Amino acid sequence: MKVLVPVKRVIDYNVKVRVKTDGSGVDLSNVKMSMNPFDEIAVEEAIRMREAGTATEVIAVSIGVQQCQETIRTALAMGADRGIHVKTDEELQPLAVAKMLHAVVGHEQPGLVLLGKQAIDDDANQTGQMLAALLGWPQATFASKLAAGDGGLTVTREVDGGLQTVWVKLPAIVTVDLRLNEPRYASLPNIMKAKKKPIAGLTPEDLGVSAAPRLKTLGVAEPAKRQGGAKVASVQELVDKLKNEARVI
Repeated sequence: MKVLVPVKRVIDYNVKVRVKTDGSGVDLSNVKMSMNPFDEIAVEEAIRMREAGTATEVIAVSIGVQQCQETIRTALAMGADRGIHVKTDEELQPLAVAKMLHAVVGHEQPGLVLLGKQAIDDDANQTGQMLAALLGWPQATFASKLAAGDGGLTVTREVDGGLQTVWVKLPAIVTVDLRLNEPRYASLPNIMKAKKKPIAGLTPEDLGVSAAPRLKTLGVAEPAKRQGGAKVASVQELVDKLKNEARVI
């Protein structure tokens, strides 16, 4: 079984995000970029499935600018077998990404698509669900545990009320949550080996998909700075402030 793992290039989670002075977007100049942490967990799980004999091949795919090849190389250094890069300079949005992944799935015919539940830059949490709808495949989101068997996957999902266990028939879409595993560090020998692993280059035109954004960003602003607190002398004064100043009761 092939496992396809989409990986996204995002601002590193340790970096403080800065907004451009004109409010048109996020400043990416001289900023450290890395693989989306949820996608890193998906890569790790796919590699573990191959090591367990459940999967036969792990394919990392990334969509975006030329530098996305660095993200693919990270996945290859972790243990993925080969990569696919769909190069585009357009501002990517979930539906366009899902359509391009749909085309890649049609070509590669994987038995499982394993991806992060969301990216830490836009927090959309939409691509996996949209891809499942386009393919007509079963899906399990927010996975914190996976077990293969009987032609499908038993998935433990993290939901508002606790944990939910579902079984999905393969082929399927699974989006992963933080507690599924702890990704491995790529060793130096594997980093060197990753340089020799193949990365296929494609464009949205090759896939017959338009990457043009459907939504327009009108403005980006930093959150308002938190105001200092105030002490109150009594419960009655607290209630008065909540009612007349904060207007929350």
